[in-house]
Amino acid sequence: MSDILRVAVVGHTNTGKTSLLRTLARDVGFGEVSDSAGTTRHVEGLRLMADDVPAAELFDTPGMEDAIALLEFIDGLVAPGERVDGPERVARFLARGEAATRFEQEAKVLRQMLASDAALYVVDARDPVLPKHRDELELLAACARPLLPVLNFVAAPTARVDGWRAALARLGLHAVVSFDTVAPPLDGERELFDTLATLIHAHRGRLQALIDARAREADARREAARRLVAEMLVELAARRDRIDEAAGSAPDAEADAMLQAAVARLREAVRAREQACVDALLRLYRFRPDDARLDELPLTDGRWDDDLFNAETLRQMGVRLGTGAAAGAAAGLGVDLMVGGLTLGAAAALGALAGGLWQTFGHYGERIAAKLRGHRELTVDDAILRIVALRQRELLAALEGRGHAALRPIEVGMGGAGEAGSRLPVAEATDPATRQWRTGSLPGALTRARAHPEWARGEGDDDKDDAVAELAVALG
Repeated sequence: MSDILRVAVVGHTNTGKTSLLRTLARDVGFGEVSDSAGTTRHVEGLRLMADDVPAAELFDTPGMEDAIALLEFIDGLVAPGERVDGPERVARFLARGEAATRFEQEAKVLRQMLASDAALYVVDARDPVLPKHRDELELLAACARPLLPVLNFVAAPTARVDGWRAALARLGLHAVVSFDTVAPPLDGERELFDTLATLIHAHRGRLQALIDARAREADARREAARRLVAEMLVELAARRDRIDEAAGSAPDAEADAMLQAAVARLREAVRAREQACVDALLRLYRFRPDDARLDELPLTDGRWDDDLFNAETLRQMGVRLGTGAAAGAAAGLGVDLMVGGLTLGAAAALGALAGGLWQTFGHYGERIAAKLRGHRELTVDDAILRIVALRQRELLAALEGRGHAALRPIEVGMGGAGEAGSRLPVAEATDPATRQWRTGSLPGALTRARAHPEWARGEGDDDKDDAVAELAVALG
């Protein structure tokens, strides 16, 4: 027996066999996935590695389209009174010309079954249990290989999980795994390989090595993801944009234009830095750039939407803008007047960003206008940092719970939920980490970053590394 476990992935057409392999391999490019039946027409394999050592080979097979007719045909190949076991019955069929014509797809499946150590029988749990499924299982059982049913699409409201488990038990298949390839449970992969190991004791060591390696990879991936977000937040907190010195003595209209231009540049920089983080996270989790719904992340044309600077975003995310309030601020938001600088959040409150229109200082009174004209720097407000952190945490949760076979883009944020509908919107979440980011004190790493404008330029040192590491832990 080979050291590498060979597993055939079999089942009826359009049950998610290719989807399962995509998710297990974390490869969105494996095979072809669509909602149409019979997409896979040939056997295609992939190899799973455990610490650079081959652990298992999985083989995608075509869907079984006419099991009822094939079972009748195979029964007809056995003479009355003749005693022939399952593998011999299958071999007789494969030697016939019909295996290359009428039953070509089923023949490919059965050949791969005989060449494998075990098989995963993928079931669309939304389908009712029909005679064709029982005939498929009888044909597969004739190959005398351990068979593990995998219930797919169990997160769907129409899933018939209990009905399928009961039907499989009546056929003697009591080891059954639920594994939704669109929204797999966090421990779903471990359960699948653990259960498979109970059916194939000779390969338990290889499967355990694969389980352990996958767990280490997942931990490393989560840590790397949090560091990506933490580094972005540190750089945003450290950023200080100078306003043209001439703004202080320029006429009102000219001063307004100068400040508006400075705010627009900082706004664009925040968007670009956040988008760069999103792109890096998608690459880290081995998803494609378009695996996120552009108008729901919310992203627009590959970028976070303007609602990052919108009053409604602040309200829905449970974040209050600014610590020092001044009467008359736009959209009911506070104006944060910092000594020596105007924050991006304060500019948003004054209308520079909220609604996308610049409103003149005169609208809020000469007292506020005079203070604003005296400032020479723009920084990113704490409230904006909170929103960015909350959105990135929600994106991380979506990526953790997404299968690589999912066809619909990720839906995250602003009242949305994950594809499986199992997560709460950020504003409704009650976990301690979310509450802390919404209303608690910001991590000290961000406070320290305010004093290091060089960190915003990507320049690093040990202090910055320490701040990023501290913030990564705070992201939870």
